Formats: sequence, C-alpha cells, structure tokens
Amino acid sequence: MSRVCELTGKKAMVGNNVSHALNRTKRKFNANLIKKRFFIPEEDKWVTLKVSTAALKNINKLGISAVLKDARAKGFIK
Repeated sequence: MSRVCELTGKKAMVGNNVSHALNRTKRKFNANLIKKRFFIPEEDKWVTLKVSTAALKNINKLGISAVLKDARAKGFIK
C-alpha cells in the first residue's frame, strides 16, 4: 500500500539534505500516517483508514461523517 492519506491525499514530498558545506542530496519527507479504525454510525460499521495526523485532528474537530463527506466530494474516496 502506498504512503498516502486516504482522506486528505497527503503524500511524500521530495527535498534536499543540506550539509554544513552546503552539499545537497535528495531525500524524502514522508507523511505522518497512522492506521486507525473508525465507527461510522450512519452506516453502522467499522472502517479502517490510513490517515495523516492532520486528518485525525480534523476528524476530532468536525466528526468522521463530515470529513468522509468532504473526502468523497474531493474524490479521494469512492
């Protein structure tokens, strides 16, 4: 499975390691992802999602139903 948040679409970014002598080598900034189970009361079932910690904060603030609705509108989930 790829390292992509299923609700926000966050994924790895590419950047540089910069040494003291300003030598640059490529590196990857991975998204901070967590595999988490959520209960969806409207569908009366549990769903396991791989979400970023930023998405987890949105779920705590807005609720899983609102975040899923927004993710469907943006096309991240079906």
